[in-house]
Amino acid sequence: MAACEEAFIGKRYTLVIPKSVREEVGLKEGQRVLVRAEAGKVIIEPLPSDPYRVLGEIIGEPYDEAKEEEKAKKWLEKHAGR
Repeated sequence: MAACEEAFIGKRYTLVIPKSVREEVGLKEGQRVLVRAEAGKVIIEPLPSDPYRVLGEIIGEPYDEAKEEEKAKKWLEKHAGR
C-alpha cells in the first residue's frame, strides 16, 4: 500500500518527509531530489546517488576503438587459418 501522510511547510519553506514515505521510496539523508510543479501539485522525485552509474547502465560501456580493434585482430588470428 502506498504511504500517505500529512506534513507541513515550516520556516523557510522546509518540509520534513514522513518516515513511512521516506522508507517506501528509499530516501536517504543528504540525497538529492528533483522538485517540480505539475498540474497544481508538487512532485518530489529521488535522484540516483550516482547518475554516471545509472547512465552507464542505460547506454552501456563507452566505445573504445583501440579495444575493439584489438578484439577484431585476435578474432582474425584465431579464425583466419580455417
